[in-house]
Amino acid sequence: MSIKKKFLEISKVGIEFPTPNGPFCALKDVDFTINEGEFVSIIGHSGCGKSTVLNIIAGLYQATSGGVILDGKEVDEPGPDRAVVFQSHALMPWLTVYENVALGVEQVFKGKKTKSEIKEWVEHNLRLVKMDHAMNKKPAEISGGMKQRVGIARCLAMQPKVMLMDEPFGALDALTRANLQDSVMQIQKELNTTIILITHDVDEAVLMSDKIIMMANGPAARVGEILEVDLDRPRERVALSKSDQFNQYRQQVLSFLYERKGVVDIEDEKRKRTIESDDTIDKDKIA
Repeated sequence: MSIKKKFLEISKVGIEFPTPNGPFCALKDVDFTINEGEFVSIIGHSGCGKSTVLNIIAGLYQATSGGVILDGKEVDEPGPDRAVVFQSHALMPWLTVYENVALGVEQVFKGKKTKSEIKEWVEHNLRLVKMDHAMNKKPAEISGGMKQRVGIARCLAMQPKVMLMDEPFGALDALTRANLQDSVMQIQKELNTTIILITHDVDEAVLMSDKIIMMANGPAARVGEILEVDLDRPRERVALSKSDQFNQYRQQVLSFLYERKGVVDIEDEKRKRTIESDDTIDKDKIA
């Protein structure tokens, strides 16, 4: 097995947002590293700050504390080295499939590639996601799954160091979702792209990931647990569903999310404070 290079570091990241009632702490001391070529999922309940972490890595949000280092350089603004695939495909409806991908390529490789090289590169990336047959169609003429393939091609064509995927399969039907998951895993294997996936889906996280980062519930959300997924690739979903190892990983994530919930139980904390308060009162009486 080849040695992977650690090149993305999220160090003690915290962020606060202003509200009428004062600052709201969304994240606190979020800390993890990702190796080059790893597929990492971030999972947790709604409101745990998964997408906020992604937006900080993308440079769309500025951390209040801590920071992000990518390949030795601090991340403090958006850049083409971090491409984002959103749940909504975000394609320009007036442009063709080809033109939507070419738009990003022309911006990133301006002065570096000739027109013919850009054309070849766009078509190459559309072939990777099996959308070269529809390159002259408009977004309204293709399905939701096909639109997401185009969005992935647009990101791949920018040759990012990290691909950030914010629940890109969430709005798709089950069969389309499975097919697109398989395609992304195959592309990641071929290109050794570093991918961070935000998801609510436990099976999706275990199936696709080398590492699963489980977020504790907010406010002041942080990393609760990190699970290394040691399953051979390529991964075949039907075979894995019968695998004891796959189901053990699945159970570990479910246990974190639905039994421990990634946080100290609020009611337990209230009871603890009540007991401590009662103890103090008793001690005062004794004194």
